[in-house]
This record gives sequence, structure tokens and C-alpha cells, in this order.
Amino acid sequence: MKLLIASTNRHKVKEIGQLLAELPIALVSLSEFPHVTEVEEDGETFRENAIKKATSYAQQTGYFTLAEDSGLTVDALSGAPGIYSARYAGVHKSDLENCDKLLKALKEIPHDKRSAQFRCAAVLSDSSGVVLEVVEDKVDGLIYHQMSGLGGFGYDPLFFYPQFGKTFGEITSELKHSVSHRGKVLRKLKEILKKRMVEFSKSGG
Repeated sequence: MKLLIASTNRHKVKEIGQLLAELPIALVSLSEFPHVTEVEEDGETFRENAIKKATSYAQQTGYFTLAEDSGLTVDALSGAPGIYSARYAGVHKSDLENCDKLLKALKEIPHDKRSAQFRCAAVLSDSSGVVLEVVEDKVDGLIYHQMSGLGGFGYDPLFFYPQFGKTFGEITSELKHSVSHRGKVLRKLKEILKKRMVEFSKSGG
């Protein structure tokens, strides 16, 4: 079975590959389909964007497709950057520029008021674009006062996880996966995929 990961973000593709590594599935990256029409992520929620990406790319490629949309929500900023997390500082801006803008926005906010969540919505679509599963989850933490750690990507060096006493940028990928928003979602989807693969084989597909 082949599964298209509907992302060109190599960091996301790598993480998803690590989390689904135990399954006998060949993962295909969206970067292998340079001629597909890019999906405009104009939904109002992570869920809406994930559904739109999964169904559209499945229809364009004819592959079973896994799409996810994720980001950071900060309570003191009324949920920003939210669905605009990847382009918070502007389209095509770097992770460092996004983090820098976030630090400036929270400059006067005290430590106990810097609560935040990483959120993830993942959608599994069949090859014709029919939504099979939607899974959502989150992880709670705080926004640190400075970037710390060289691991992860995006806002990881700013996302302080109290239970570990470190940012996501300071811990191993394995430890991050054990508690992260994407880790929680992919573990649920992995079990769903296992069941669907059994059903698929029994049906003679």
C-alpha cells in the first residue's frame, strides 16, 4: 500500500515517516508530484485545511492521502498565530523570523501568562478523495522567553514543556514524539491504518 503525505515540508514528512515507520506502507512525498496544483489553505481551522488538502491531493494523484495541518496557538494573543503559524512573519519567511515576531509580540507578557498549545488535525482520504478519518489533538505548554535548543523545527525552540522542564528544541525527537500534538494524532492514525489494511486484505484488495 502506498500513502501520499500531502506536504512538501521535509521536517513534517520526516516526522510522519518516523511515527508510521512500523507499518508496511510505502510513503510518498508531495514533492514527487511537481505538477499538481497547490491547494490554497484558506480554511478557518486546522481541520478545514487538512480536509481540503487530503481530498484535493488524493483526487489529483489517485493515491490514498494523509494530510495534516498544525500550528501554535497562544492564549495571550487570542489564539494567534494559529492557522497562520507557518507564515506568521509573512509568506516565505523563515522559522527564525516567525519565532522572532512571536517573542516581540509577547515581550511584555509575564511567564505565567504565556500559555500555548501546539494543535494538529490529520485527515486520511481514499484515492478518490473521500474522507475516511479525521483525528485532532494538542499538547499544552508555555512560550519561553528566548529560543533554546537546536532540535525540532518551527516554534519548537520556544515551546517549553513543563513536565520535561525543557523546550521541544532541547529534547530528542523520540521524546518529543511521545507527547507532541503530531505524535498523539499519528499514533491514533497508525492504529486506524492497521485496521483498514486488515480489512483491505480480507476484501481481496
